[in-house]
Amino acid sequence: MLVLATLTIRTARLLLRPLEMTDCPDIQRLAGDRDVAATTRDIEHPYEDGMAENWVGSCQRQNKSGELVHFAITLAQDGAFLGAITLHLDPDKNQAELSYWVGKPFWNQGYATEAVKSVVGHGLTELGLDQVYAAHFARNPSSGRVMQKAGMLHEGFLKGHTEKWGQFEDLELYGVTREQFLGGDSA
Repeated sequence: MLVLATLTIRTARLLLRPLEMTDCPDIQRLAGDRDVAATTRDIEHPYEDGMAENWVGSCQRQNKSGELVHFAITLAQDGAFLGAITLHLDPDKNQAELSYWVGKPFWNQGYATEAVKSVVGHGLTELGLDQVYAAHFARNPSSGRVMQKAGMLHEGFLKGHTEKWGQFEDLELYGVTREQFLGGDSA
């Protein structure tokens, strides 16, 4: 069993670290923004009191059990909380689904790309995964650009695949294999 509850990753500007209960006020504030919630499959709106604590507790349990690798995205310089990023592990297939969100005040500054590239690289090299994949709502092309800049390749499209707030959403699918990420295959 893979236990990753204390893993941290440093990048040029970020420290990716385990989620802590002290992050809950920032999670409540940032994930509670309707614009942030609208870009994800799983963040509810309104984001009610207690939801952040329940989510962090769940993430900590899943991290310890090896079901996922979950990080708070923080600024290395001052520790400011920006968002979260997760690898949902599928050990039977030796792959993981990537998901992430970044608070609106931190959009368009390259933080999501930096976090995604580092976590994808960690999954494929350090964890030895064969593939990392992700999806984004078709109406959110910025997320696709993040995935592309992080080395992921567009793999397909699912029409009306996911329901969000009573609307069926189209999904754009991305993925990358270890070989592709390390430069052995660009197709």
